[in-house]
Amino acid sequence: MSRIGRAPITVPAGVTVTVDENNHITVKGPKGSAERTVAPQMIVEQNDGVLTVKRPNDEKQNRALHGLTRTLINDMVVGVTEGFSKTLEIVGVGYRATKEGNKLVLNIGYSHTVNVEETADIQIDVPDANHIVIKGIDKQKVGQFAADVRAKRAPEPYKGKGIRYQGEVVRTKVGKTGAK
Repeated sequence: MSRIGRAPITVPAGVTVTVDENNHITVKGPKGSAERTVAPQMIVEQNDGVLTVKRPNDEKQNRALHGLTRTLINDMVVGVTEGFSKTLEIVGVGYRATKEGNKLVLNIGYSHTVNVEETADIQIDVPDANHIVIKGIDKQKVGQFAADVRAKRAPEPYKGKGIRYQGEVVRTKVGKTGAK
């Protein structure tokens, strides 16, 4: 039995969860609403503010989907109550970020500025010139947006300059040695 899959999901007060046919799940909470269709063979039961996910049998496919389904539903519940965020750091002399309206403006060593638009589900916050906070209710969209921003100037291995996740360790290489 999957340890993750058999753990119950407690639904906090102020959050409503509806399970329709074909396992289409809609979660509404204070930060918004999220919906997703999970694997149809999984059995999602709701009673007394607790969601449980069960599998029909112990086939390999169902065992694989058991924990995944439970985690996807739990992430929707957490997303509409607390939300998700990723913090990016900008490292480099003269590298900085600013926010103009709903655009993130990056000066990251190119001859031009790089502009990134906020989307409907993603909010961008710039607490200072070297940090970017990306927030949203969908964990996958927040992670993908953060990866897209990081890809604008990924950390290079010689000086470590670029955009990185907060706490990310960039291994640096030794440069060339002088002429002998």
